[in-house]
Amino acid sequence: MAKHLTAKDIDALVTLIDVWEGKLTWEALCEGSAKLIGSRPTRQTLNAHEKIKNAYLAQKARTKAGYTPSRRPASLSIAEQRIRRLEGENSRLKEDNDRLLERFVRWQYNAYKFGMSKDKLDAPLPQINRDSSERRKS
Repeated sequence: MAKHLTAKDIDALVTLIDVWEGKLTWEALCEGSAKLIGSRPTRQTLNAHEKIKNAYLAQKARTKAGYTPSRRPASLSIAEQRIRRLEGENSRLKEDNDRLLERFVRWQYNAYKFGMSKDKLDAPLPQINRDSSERRKS
């Protein structure tokens, strides 16, 4: 039976995708994952997890857009400052994301509690007619 991926495994695989160099394929990712989590997951297992799938698609889009990693800094002190700044930004963004996920779960529960349907929640926003409001001001 295939091993189920834990949250820690999923986070490790997303990090692996983020730092991936070269051509990224599901097969290559499965091979790289084996070294990281101890067993070789299938493409279907990886694709079934939304975080992994989104990271994979984002990396493929960056590669397709011609993304190239930035040049190495000239000195170690500059690199250290940049790493510190990026780690701080990364930490802040993770905290922001956690807060947003908590809010989403709360909203999801309240929508369920008050009988909101998925169709109502996914309804598009109303169109704003900006011309009519600008005429009133004149």
